Order: sequence, then structure tokens, then C-alpha cells
Amino acid sequence: MRKQLISSIIAASLVMSSVPGISAPITAEASSVLMRGEIVSGVNFRTAPSTSSGKIIRMLKKGETVDIIEVTNAYWYKVKDRNGRIGYVSSSPTYIRTNTSTSNSLTKGEVIYGVNFRTAPSTSSGKIIRMLKKGETVDIIEKTNANWYKVKDRNGQTGYVSSSSKYIRLVGRNVDNLPSAGNKNSNSGNNNSVVKGDASELAAKVIKAGMKYLGTPYEYGSDRNSTATFDCSAFVRRAFLDGIGLTLPPDSRQQGEYVKKKGKTTTNWRNLKAGDLMFFMSYRGPKKSDYSGINKSKQTINHVGIYLGDGRILHTYSKESGGVRIDSIAGKHWEYRFLFGGSAF
Repeated sequence: MRKQLISSIIAASLVMSSVPGISAPITAEASSVLMRGEIVSGVNFRTAPSTSSGKIIRMLKKGETVDIIEVTNAYWYKVKDRNGRIGYVSSSPTYIRTNTSTSNSLTKGEVIYGVNFRTAPSTSSGKIIRMLKKGETVDIIEKTNANWYKVKDRNGQTGYVSSSSKYIRLVGRNVDNLPSAGNKNSNSGNNNSVVKGDASELAAKVIKAGMKYLGTPYEYGSDRNSTATFDCSAFVRRAFLDGIGLTLPPDSRQQGEYVKKKGKTTTNWRNLKAGDLMFFMSYRGPKKSDYSGINKSKQTINHVGIYLGDGRILHTYSKESGGVRIDSIAGKHWEYRFLFGGSAF
């Protein structure tokens, strides 16, 4: 459902001239913000997306926030700093953490009468976190049912409030497009779906859909019908559903079987194309030697992600890593854990 909320902000297809078949960056419309970024380690703010031709404007310090205007390519964001200056910064998660929950992507709620903020959508089982006071604003994540909203308060705490107009008034551009917990999709993969179109165009749509969730928190066993949190397979499933309307199976092992049934797979990740799915065994250590002697054909799938091309993967795997993110593969445990990959189209 977040696709409906953010698609009006995102103007083009993702990613990088270095990714086959995907040339245009994701760009926010004029005066819009694609997502927020928080600097997690000092990084140079440059005039161009290059360390050679891009002159340093200044150093962005840890803790600063920026508005991300576009994903220029696999390595750079175009951003606006606190002074309104526009420039470029590295997109590496070493330097910047992204958050797609902006005022442009979520409906706001204004509390018009003091209301209890609860841990669950119930006055009996939902414990009171605190009282939301008149005048406070919250981000509305979804309409849970006829009586409750799932919201995030100014402190980043997620919980539930009454949806009664006595207590809360909806404001903002997305009032009519609230995600609903009642809009359930089947939990089984739609294996009979026929997705038509050029493979590179389909890949671009899937990647574009996935990129808008950069920074979305990780939660193991996340709700397949919610976009508030993801585990690895839920994220992949959502990217395909939002991007091309294809409903993949709900977990990584079933997704692996789905790809195998489609036909051609490879055990060499360097042979993959942008948009292909990558499947991995469980983590056993950071070094190549940690995986020596293992018969990978007998290993169980433990993780899945979307290949971006240029040796990078779009995925999510832990709370500590910051949720949905991009990682390099070569020389990392991702390369050593890789089992196989292929197209889901």
C-alpha cells in the first residue's frame, strides 16, 4: 500500500548506468523529498557525484540529517542539507542511514482531544504507553480496523490510538490512501501469474519498488501484509508485488523453489542480471575459509535478496544493520554464502 503513498513522489526508474537495462535515477518531484538520511559517520558533501570531479562543499557531521532528492546511481545520493544547499554524498550505509518515513509518504494525524496511546488495538489488552496530548501530531502507518490506527509518535514509538474523529484528525496529502490491515493478500505465491514485458523493464520496476523502502526496519517473521517492517523474504515479496504485481511465495525457501521452477539458475553470482533473486545459506563467519568443504547443494536457504547489478544486493537481514539496505557482495560473507540465483519473471 505504501506504493500508492510514495509513487506520486518518485518520478523515474532506479539506478545506475552501471546496471544493465536500468539507466535513470530515482528522483523526487520538484520540492519533494524521496526519503530522509541521517549521517552516521562524517562524509564529504560534494558538488558532483564523484570523488575526482566533485569538489568538497563541506564535511557532513555525524547526526546531521539531509533530504534525499534522488538516488543518482549505485554509489551516490543527491541531497539537500540543513542550509538548503544541494549536493552529493556517498550512499554507503557506512556514512548514511536512510528513512522513508517522511511527511510526504505518510498521512499525518493531529490529536484534537487527549487520547491513550496503546501497545495493542484494544482497550482491554492494549497497555497504555502514554497520553497523547491535544495538538500533537503522529504518523499514521495503517488503519488497523474500523476503530484503531497504528501510528508512530514524535519519539519514534509505534502503537495504537482510537480512530474516532473525536480524538484525531487526519491531515496531509494521503488521507484517502491509508494502508489497511484488512486488505489481505494471499500468503501463497501466485505461481500461475504471467508477467509480461521486457525483462530489464520488469527488473527496473521491481528495483524501483524495493528502493523506496530503504531504511524500513527489520523484523523477523514480519506481517506479509504490512510495510511497517520486513524480514528478508517479506521485503522481496513486497518489491515484486508493488513493482510488477507478482505475488511471490511468503518465505525464502519457497521463493527459491519458485525461481528454480522458472528455469535457468546459476551458482555464480557474477552471472546474475539486475532484478534476479539471490539465495544464501546460514552465516558461519566472515571469512572464505569458514565455508570451505561445504556442499552447498545440500544447504538450506536462509536468506534472500534482490541483485542490483554491479556487485550489489538490495535486502534486509537484521535490526542492527538498519533494515532495508544495499551491500557489496565480492569478498564478503555474502559471496561465500551464496547458493544460487535466478529470475522470478
